[in-house]
Amino acid sequence: MEVDGRYRKNIQPGLEVEVILKKDQRSGARTPGVVKDILTKSDYHPHGIKVRLEDGQVGRVVY
Repeated sequence: MEVDGRYRKNIQPGLEVEVILKKDQRSGARTPGVVKDILTKSDYHPHGIKVRLEDGQVGRVVY
């Protein structure tokens, strides 16, 4: 099931997602991982909700 990563309500800790890391924003390379923390405070972000993965990497959810 595709999750809309622009809405905070769709993201919760433990969810398997793909994120785009800051260093990969130009290439659009996706990094899979499991959400540890939700860093975006607003309910919506046009580029995706920013999360910290369990391995410590930070990126915006694309799926």
